[in-house]
Amino acid sequence: MPSDMCPVYAPLFSALGCVAAIVFSSFGAAYGTSKSSIGAFSAGVLRPDLGIYMLLPCVFSGILAIYGLVASVLIANHIRVELSLYTALVNLGSGLTVGLCGLAAGFALGIAGDAGVRSIAQQPRMFISMMLILIFAEVLGK
Repeated sequence: MPSDMCPVYAPLFSALGCVAAIVFSSFGAAYGTSKSSIGAFSAGVLRPDLGIYMLLPCVFSGILAIYGLVASVLIANHIRVELSLYTALVNLGSGLTVGLCGLAAGFALGIAGDAGVRSIAQQPRMFISMMLILIFAEVLGK
């Protein structure tokens, strides 16, 4: 039975939060994977012996999609037929927050991963510095 506190359209906002979490974080993971893969393949021409080191930014970017999936499952577990508007808007806000943070982290991982793998192709001692930058970029998505 709909009321002023639980309108009929309230579950829509929770569903939109669920969708935003998975879609935006997946877009960020896709961008980070593609951008860092381009750098890995171009750096692999110079130093094919460092192949595993150059794939780490791609793995870090793929983890961002898992964060969005976990958040969307948690939001989806709260969707009910009678849902207060406040709870629905909180679910929308949390989904947007997780999704947009994942998108920003994907951009950061893609750009830093591309530059990082190109730099370790020239100087392998830059690997630790690249890993620290990638870890800090990954924290944006958490």
